[in-house]
Amino acid sequence: MKKTKLLITSFLMLMVLVLVPSCSPDTYSLDDTMDKSDVAFDVTQDFVTNPGGNVVKLKNLTPGVIPYWSYTDSKGNELGHSNLSETTISLPFAGTYNISLRVFEQGGSVTSTKTITVAENDTSLFNDPRWNLLTNGVNGKTWVMYMTAPLEFLGKPASYQNIAVSGHGWWPNLSDISWAGLENKDWGEITFDLNGGYNVSVKQTDPATGSTVQQTKTGTFNLSLTEGSTNDRIGFNGGTEMLHPNEASYFSSSFSFTNVQIVELTETTLAILAIRADKDYMIYHFVVK
Repeated sequence: MKKTKLLITSFLMLMVLVLVPSCSPDTYSLDDTMDKSDVAFDVTQDFVTNPGGNVVKLKNLTPGVIPYWSYTDSKGNELGHSNLSETTISLPFAGTYNISLRVFEQGGSVTSTKTITVAENDTSLFNDPRWNLLTNGVNGKTWVMYMTAPLEFLGKPASYQNIAVSGHGWWPNLSDISWAGLENKDWGEITFDLNGGYNVSVKQTDPATGSTVQQTKTGTFNLSLTEGSTNDRIGFNGGTEMLHPNEASYFSSSFSFTNVQIVELTETTLAILAIRADKDYMIYHFVVK
């Protein structure tokens, strides 16, 4: 009997020794990340289409990767990005630009950068009159809050596009909406120009009640235009944002002034959309200084 138990015990121990290695988890390792010298791509300036080299063709030549392009000016301001393998970009202003391709593959991602020079400005890339309405070209244009009637209130925005299409909402004088908590003071100014770049300067007054302290920031902007002006937008870079007053109690604190929708733009007036806490729309109005 003891001999039988000993045999059974030995058999079980042997099975454990056999099974334990087979139950061990598999070990996986990622491929080594490629070196940036292995990232192949073409950056070609089309001097036939544009003698200044403002039109640039980008083409990824690295097989088996997911590409991500980004391009910046000499100050490091991001001007755009794309995830297409092949694309064409326009750089209207003379200067030095960095074109980077970041490729994603199994081992991770790696970035390679090439530098190009654009020899001269090409103002034909600003033929749309909305550029001039906002910036007055190289001379620049400065906007201030229209404090007589700075706010416009709208209902549910389901069919709302822009003022030109849908008309105005409720646009009261500041004196009639004291409950809105909007202080009547100099809120500063914002200036756009195209003098060698997409330049913006914002002098913003501190929103604290009674404060007249102002801070000035400079950076760059992007103007994205749409057919019919149904979703024209200004995007801000370099820590700048759209000029704005203090946030009233009905205003959504999550709203960002770094990317705003234009709903009215004329030679002397500018209006942008904001989102109230109840998800309805509100409009801020500006006039030329």
